[in-house]
Amino acid sequence: MITKRERALIIQDELAKAFPNPEVPLLHKDPYTLLIAVLLSAQCTDARVNLVTPALFEMADSPDEMAQLDPSVVREIIRPCGLSERKAASIVSLSRILVDQYQSRVPCDFKALESLPGVGHKTASVVMNQAFHIPAFPVDTHIFRLARRWKLSSANSVERVEKDLKKIFPEKDWGRLHLRMVLYGRTYCPARGCRPICSICARLQNVK
Repeated sequence: MITKRERALIIQDELAKAFPNPEVPLLHKDPYTLLIAVLLSAQCTDARVNLVTPALFEMADSPDEMAQLDPSVVREIIRPCGLSERKAASIVSLSRILVDQYQSRVPCDFKALESLPGVGHKTASVVMNQAFHIPAFPVDTHIFRLARRWKLSSANSVERVEKDLKKIFPEKDWGRLHLRMVLYGRTYCPARGCRPICSICARLQNVK
């Protein structure tokens, strides 16, 4: 019988083999463009976001430029991402807040980020982790599914799964693990099927 932590180490090793050098799949050049891209990715694929952001960032790739736009202009560009009216309003509003309150910079602070329009805990976690290298473990639908499928957590909420994963894995590895689990879920382990790691976990059913 193995412990949950031992199972986690096996999974972590397999993820590292599958994706040794994971990169953020969203096109961006700085914390601001990453923030906008992650906001757009809500209920939308990263691939589709990457088709939309070049035109958006050509028009405005800084808080100062975006703050000058009418939300209707932004809405037309980001329409393929879905929820375009709400997302456009959030993008313009948060840009104006960044200009007015943060010297046109994305704050390196969870509370400040989560107070911005359209920015939830997951979005803030991605920005803190990938833009500022502050330890965080954003949990999206892929990670939520895999954590439960691999018996790393039995929780029924994203918040609880995040807490469980943070207890299991070393803080220094959270950023890479987040990316690796997302990439693994998309590539090998979709909702209706599973591949290598699931087979390994099936052989490790008994967990203390």
